[in-house]
Amino acid sequence: MRKNSEKIELLKSFDKTQEKYKNLDFKFIVTIFLSMLIIFMLTFPKIYITNHIYYTSRDINKLLDEYKALKEENRLLKQKLEKIKYKNQVLDTMF
Repeated sequence: MRKNSEKIELLKSFDKTQEKYKNLDFKFIVTIFLSMLIIFMLTFPKIYITNHIYYTSRDINKLLDEYKALKEENRLLKQKLEKIKYKNQVLDTMF
């Protein structure tokens, strides 16, 4: 008898928990999905713009580093050219 009463109590508690979830009808689910969609639509542009700014700044820094390296190489080449011109002028005056 005791087991039956325990089973009945368990079934009653199960019924009570089922009543809580009866409020989850189709309208509620649609509302949740629409709110999630709105949140996604509001956050997606920020994420996209932030990523775009990051990758653009990374490319700009890479190009800036290449520019500095080429500028330094140009300076060294000009020095070599000046040395060659000087040598050429000195050697031409000797002969």
